[in-house]
Amino acid sequence: MFGTAIIVFREVLEAAILIGIVAAATRSIPGRNRWLFAGLLAGLSGAGLVAAFTDVIGSLSSGIGQELFNAMVLGVAVLMLAWHNIWMSSHGAELSANAREAGNAIRDGRRECSILLVVVGLAVLREGAETVLFLYGIAASDGAAASTMLLGGATGVILGVGVGYAIYAGLLRVPLRWFFSATGLLVLLLAAGMASQTARFLIQADLLPSLAAPLWDTSAALPENSIPGMLLHSLIGYDARPAGMQIVFYATVLISIAVSMKLANRKNSQQQGIA
Repeated sequence: MFGTAIIVFREVLEAAILIGIVAAATRSIPGRNRWLFAGLLAGLSGAGLVAAFTDVIGSLSSGIGQELFNAMVLGVAVLMLAWHNIWMSSHGAELSANAREAGNAIRDGRRECSILLVVVGLAVLREGAETVLFLYGIAASDGAAASTMLLGGATGVILGVGVGYAIYAGLLRVPLRWFFSATGLLVLLLAAGMASQTARFLIQADLLPSLAAPLWDTSAALPENSIPGMLLHSLIGYDARPAGMQIVFYATVLISIAVSMKLANRKNSQQQGIA
């Protein structure tokens, strides 16, 4: 039961943190709730399909099937989060100035919300698929009873959702003048962390060189399976034993998005000055 609870908690936590941060970052945009729920349902439906074909996917996972699947999903999520942050850099000032009505005044906001479906759907799909396959492995190797796994899984879901909601509620308490900067930074770190995980999966699939593995080892001081380690892994992509290629991916995405955000913000300021 304990092992099941930890696995489910870790996977649910990653999805819940991402959804909470993105939901908080788009709180002033109209219609975002239906896109969030649509993404959640799409992700759960995809995870349900994975559960239905567990035997087939499990056989693929004995090779590199699961690594490629995870890398693909993470890669798309990184692109969507990058676009979200760049868009918010050019419209954040308008949203902040008119917190209650700005969403109706910004027609592009409806296009921005469609990104939520993709980001949330991919997050739930990936974490749900990993959870199904992990639990399938536990059941196959340990012969765990269904009731024990169900109790452990329910415990993990409750804890993961609870921590994710606490982070979301905490972000809503941030003063509005700092809010978009805070959520923008969190989304930026999320995207960079996902890029690092993408590199890890591609290395595991022997599609990329590791460039030294591990580059360092902090597992003794801060284990990745500890509560602080799990939180940092979900928030900023913490890896106790990262490969050099992961750091390259992390830094490249971090710098690329940050520069793009700055350019988008500068361009928007210039356009407002001309107007």
